[in-house]
Amino acid sequence: MPFKSLGLSDALVRAVEATGYTAPTEIQSRAIPPSLAGRDVIGRAQTGTGKTAAFALPILQRLEQAVAPEAVPPPSRSRLRRERPGSRSHIRALILTPTRELAQQIDDAFVEYGRFMDVRTLSVYGGVPIDKQLRKLNSGVDIVIATPGRLLDHMSRKSINLAHVEFLVLDEVDRMFDMGFIDDVRKIIKAIPRSRQTLLFSATMSMQVRSLADRLAVDPIFVEVGEERNPIDTIRQHVYPTQRDKKIDLLKKILENEEMDMVLVFSGTKDGADYVGARLRNAGIDAVEIHSNLSQRDRQKALDGFKNGKHRVLVATDIAARGIDIEGISHVINYDVPRYAEDYIHRVGRTGRAEATGDAVTFVGYEEEEFLAKIEAFIGKKFERKQYEGFDHGVVKLGPPKSSALKRRRTGGRRGGKRRYV
Repeated sequence: MPFKSLGLSDALVRAVEATGYTAPTEIQSRAIPPSLAGRDVIGRAQTGTGKTAAFALPILQRLEQAVAPEAVPPPSRSRLRRERPGSRSHIRALILTPTRELAQQIDDAFVEYGRFMDVRTLSVYGGVPIDKQLRKLNSGVDIVIATPGRLLDHMSRKSINLAHVEFLVLDEVDRMFDMGFIDDVRKIIKAIPRSRQTLLFSATMSMQVRSLADRLAVDPIFVEVGEERNPIDTIRQHVYPTQRDKKIDLLKKILENEEMDMVLVFSGTKDGADYVGARLRNAGIDAVEIHSNLSQRDRQKALDGFKNGKHRVLVATDIAARGIDIEGISHVINYDVPRYAEDYIHRVGRTGRAEATGDAVTFVGYEEEEFLAKIEAFIGKKFERKQYEGFDHGVVKLGPPKSSALKRRRTGGRRGGKRRYV
C-alpha cells in the first residue's frame, strides 16, 4: 500500500519518499486515515513501528489545509510594530513527550516530513539555555514539541500560550507515567481548549494509560498493533549467563569478533555506563556514553556521532531506551539485565526498526537471574542460555539466588531500592 492511498497530499508523499520510505507500517496505515478525518486516535504499537509518522503526517496535512482561527481581537498598532509580517502568533499543535532526545527527534521528523510546506516547529526541553527557545517563540511557531517540565516553565513565564492549540499529541504516555510526569501533563492539558483533536500513542496500554485516554479523547478510534508484551518478530534474542566480573571481557570479545556496525549497549547505572565506555576505548573500540549527568549539548553530540557513524558503540542508561530512534542499529546489548520487564521491551526495540532485522543480546549474572525470570514471565517466553564460543564464562549458576537480600528487594515498589548489580 503506497502512502498516497492513505489520503496524504502530494507534498507529504514526496517528503516521505525522500526519507527513503516507500510503504506505511501497519500503525501508520491504520491511524493516519481517521486522524486525517479529524477523529481522536488512541494507538498502541511496539517500539520501532513508526508511531511518530502516524501522528506527524496527518497533523502536517491538517495544518496545511486549515485556516488558523481568528479567535482574538485584532492586535494593537504597538503589537503590529513588534511582530514581523507573516509571523505565527498562535501555537496550533502541541506534542508532549517524556525525554529531551525524543523531543528533538520528533522535531527532526516534523522538519523532514514538512520540507515542502510552510510550517515552523520548535522543540522545548530543559538542560539547555531558554533564551534561544524564547527568541524562536517570539518569531512565531506552528508546532511545539515539549517535555512537560520545560513547557510548564514557559507557561509560568507566559512565553507560551496554549489557548489556540488545535492538535494535542501525547507520545510514549506509559513512559510519562513511569517517570512521574503525569501530574505535569494534567496541568498542561487544562490550558488547552477542549475543542481539539487528541492523538495518544503508547508502546504499552496499562490501566492508567487507558483511564487517561478515556478522559481526554472523544469517541476515539482505537488502533492496536502487535503483541503488547513481545518485541517485534524481526528481533533475534540471545542470552549469555556469565560472572559479573567477566562481562566487560565478554563484551569486548563479541565486539572484536562480530561484524557489528552500530551497537547500543545498555547499562543499569550512570557510573556503569562511564565504566563500560572507558574500558571499551582503552581496548581500541570507539565508544561514547549518554546519560543524565551529561549536559544536553554533550548528549546530543554523542547521539549525532553515533548516528553519523563516528562512534561504533553508544553506551546508554535507560534514559535513552525510548529516546533513541536511529535506523541501522544492528545490535542492542544489555550489559545489565533491566530490573523491570517493560524496560527490556523498550531497550531491545531500539534495533529491528522499520521492519529491519536486529539482534538483542543480554548478559545475565547469577544475581540478575531474578530479573530475567520476570522478563520471561512478562513476555511468555523462556530464553535459551548460551555460551559464547571460545570464551570462559566462569562458574555460572542458573536460576535466581535465594538470598534474603534479594527477597527484600522484591518487596519494594518500582521506584524503591537501588540497582546493586553494577
